[in-house]
This record gives sequence, C-alpha cells and structure tokens, in this order.
Amino acid sequence: MKNRQLACFSKLCSLFFLSSCASQELRTAPQRSDQAWQPTVNAQNVIIPQHSRQHTLLMPQEYSLPANKDIQIRPASAVENAHNFTLPELIDLAQSNNPQTKIAWEEAKNAALSVGITKSTYLPQLTATIVGGYTHRKNQGNSITSASAHGEIQTLGMQWLLFDFGRKEALIKAAREDQIASNIMFTQEHQKIIYNVTVSFYSYLSNKAHIALLQTALNNAKKIEKAAQAKLKYGQGTITDLLQSQQLIAQSEVRLVQAQGALNNAYITLINNIGISPKSHIAIEDIQKHDLDTHTIHLTDNIIQEYLEQRPDVLAAYAKVKSAQSRVKAAQKEFLPKIFLSGNMAYSTGRLGLSSAPSVGSNSSPTYNLSTNSFSGIILGGVTVPIFDGGLRSATLKQAKNMSDSSEASLQQTVDNSVKQIIVSENSLSTSLSAYSASEKLEKTSLSSFDASLISYQNNIGSIVQLAMAQNSLIDAEMNESDAYYASLIAATDLAFASGSLTNDQPIDKNLPPKGL
Repeated sequence: MKNRQLACFSKLCSLFFLSSCASQELRTAPQRSDQAWQPTVNAQNVIIPQHSRQHTLLMPQEYSLPANKDIQIRPASAVENAHNFTLPELIDLAQSNNPQTKIAWEEAKNAALSVGITKSTYLPQLTATIVGGYTHRKNQGNSITSASAHGEIQTLGMQWLLFDFGRKEALIKAAREDQIASNIMFTQEHQKIIYNVTVSFYSYLSNKAHIALLQTALNNAKKIEKAAQAKLKYGQGTITDLLQSQQLIAQSEVRLVQAQGALNNAYITLINNIGISPKSHIAIEDIQKHDLDTHTIHLTDNIIQEYLEQRPDVLAAYAKVKSAQSRVKAAQKEFLPKIFLSGNMAYSTGRLGLSSAPSVGSNSSPTYNLSTNSFSGIILGGVTVPIFDGGLRSATLKQAKNMSDSSEASLQQTVDNSVKQIIVSENSLSTSLSAYSASEKLEKTSLSSFDASLISYQNNIGSIVQLAMAQNSLIDAEMNESDAYYASLIAATDLAFASGSLTNDQPIDKNLPPKGL
C-alpha cells in the first residue's frame, strides 16, 4: 500500500512539472516559418495571449493584423492658427512637444537613479520576516508515536558590507560617468530636434518658393500664348506657334501640381519633426531673403579640435570610456576579501522548533541560529574571502576589459566620424555658397534673355522656339537660385550641428558662415 501511494505521488509530481515546463510557451509563438502569425482576439477585436482560448475568435489566415481601437491619432495641438510661427517659435514648440525630449529626459532620470541605487550599497539592509506554520511528525518504529505543533516566528535581519577595498567606489564612479553620458545625450537630443526642425523649415520654404516661381512661369507662358494669338489674328503667326505656347502652359501647370505635392510633403515632415499631431494646421512665417556672405574660413586643425571638444556624441563616448574603466577596477576588486557585519533578532511563539527561517525574494536571506526561546538575537562580524568560483570572476573581469577596449575603439570611431562630418559640412557650405553666387548671375542673364526673346517675338523678329527655350531656361535658373539659397542655409545648419554649436537662441538664417567660423 505504501509503495502504491509513493508511485501515485511520483506520477502526480511528474505531471505537474511537465505541465508547467517553460518550453510549453512555444505554442504561443508562430507555428510555421512560411505562414503569418495568426493572433487570437477577444470580442473587442483586441489581440490577447494566444494560449487563452476562452471566449475568443480565431482570425482568418491572412497577413493583416486586427485593428486596435485603443490606438488613436493625437488631437490637433492647441496652437493659434492665425499666428505665423517663426523658426525660433517652431523650435520652442518642438522642444516642448517632441516625444524624443521626453524619452531622453526619462533616460537621464533613470541614469541618476542608477547612481542612487549603487550608493545604497553603503547602507545596511534590514529585512523583517514573519513565519507561521504547522508541523506533524509520526514515528513508525517499535512503537507508533506522533506529535503535532504550530507556532509563529518574527525575525529582523541585518546585513552590512563594511569594506570591499574600493569596489563600491568604482561602481559608483562608473554609474556617475554613465549619468554624465546620459545627460549629454539629453542635450544632444535637443540639438537634433533643433537641427531637424531648422532643416525641415528651410526645405518647406524652398518648396514654397517653387510654387511662387512656377506660378510666375505659368503667367509668363500665358503671356506667350497671348502674343501667339495676337500674331495669328493678324496673320503674322502660325497655328504651330499657338500650340507650342499652349504646350508651355501645360508644362507649367504640371510642374506646379508636382510642386504643390512636394510642398505638402515638406509641411508634414516639418510637423513631424516638431512633434505635434499630424492633424495640426499651423501657419509658417516666411523669411526675408537677403544677400549671403559667401566668404568662408578654411578649417584648421585647431578649429576642428575645438569643435570636437564640444560635440555631444564625442563627450558621451568619452564618458562611456571612463565608466568602462571604472567597471574594470570594480571587477578587479572582486578578487579581494570583504568585511561584513550581520545579525538578527527573533521572537518565537508555539513549538515549531525551527533553527532557521526561509527567505523570500532575491533581496532577503534566510535567518539562521534561531533559538527555541521566545526571544533571541545575535550579531556577527567577519571576513569573506573568495577562493574558487569556477572562473566566474576571471570571466567577469575579462568581459569588463573587453568592454573597456570596445568603448575606447568606439570613442576613436566617433572622433573620426565627427572629423569627417565637420569637413564634409564645411565643404558643402562652401560649395553651396559658390553655387548660390553663380546661380544669381545665371538668373539675371536668363531673365534678360527671356525679356529680349519675348520682345523679339512680339516684333516678328524671334521665333516661338527661341522664346520657349528662354522661358524654360528662366524658370530653371530661378529655381536653381532659390534652391542654392536654401541649400546654403541648410549647409550652414549642418556645419553648426556638426560643430556642436547649434542652439535655439539664434537659428541660422543669416550671418553665414555659422558662429565659430
């Protein structure tokens, strides 16, 4: 009978462990590599854990997922539609609304909390435990005896690491450097937002300028058509001239429609970089075009060095190096002894007769040396010396050294990429300014050529073909000049961002090259 009970108990335990095996969760993963995952949804069409089959609906075999009505587009921002926003105002709006600033801020706060968590190791750990239970013992020897007891134990335990030869200090220093890196990245996130908003702002204005130029081109095409009609009316022109003039109008209308689509896309990009709802409709203040200073100063090693010293990504990478070096020191201290102090107090009722109380959770430890008396207490001090751990500390130290070497390599790579970005940005600015200077001359000569061709055609000297070519050359020259102007502003923004000096107090819309050159 006893063997049968043991066999039954063994089978029940085996069934329990098999049913709770962690690998059973594989059934919630996609079952095949060549088919889409088929989610399980509830009555509200919301995806739920796949193993919960109670009162659920199985989606048909398809690649689209069910719609979740809890996900909604943010409502339009409460901004004044009648107000035209300038670039500094758009940047302020972005810094207040862009989710990236919130994400970076929370990461910086978590880094600060990590320092506090590491510093908490200086303080003792106190754990209170209350244990109650019932025990029954049965002896089936020569004479069958049994005994039962119940009771309760209340304990207060203390653990305090007094000295570890600088390991805690090294970990705190590493956490401090990580916090510095996180704070730097928070600043960099603001610089990225300023950069993205500034670039998208100038791109929007560039596309808006295209609309005005193409509208002028359309008006000019209509003037050509009017001249062709007049010449045809008086027998001085041909139907071919009229058709070609109408072709110019159609070409201008097509380009105008395409430019309007590009302007709408540029507006959405600007709104997205600001970080407000795509439903928002805000008016953008135009900037007054002015002559750009085409004079640039060649970058020297000293200027590049100055830029590197204030770039957020370089400073963050340097802080990561210092953190990794501190973690190497902390790993080295693991080989040294530790001096500790521990103790506990306990109050017992009943007759459980326990000599220790179990621990619950990772932050508590079992309480030993309990007495059967109603009250007991003990305090201990000692030294623990690591002797053998299967190579765990050596592997941890090697990992720390590898991370240190990796962080130093990352710092060097960041510096190299930063130098490249600075040089490329300076070259782009110089090229953009030169292109703007050349496009101004081209625009003036193209305008003179168009005016002369139009007058010649009206006076029966020139042909409609020459006039059409002059018209197309003029619009291309005007758009090139406009694109070169805004490209120069964007290039100046690139250089300011690459140099780590981009701020929101004086966005780059004049005074080229940027501050610092």
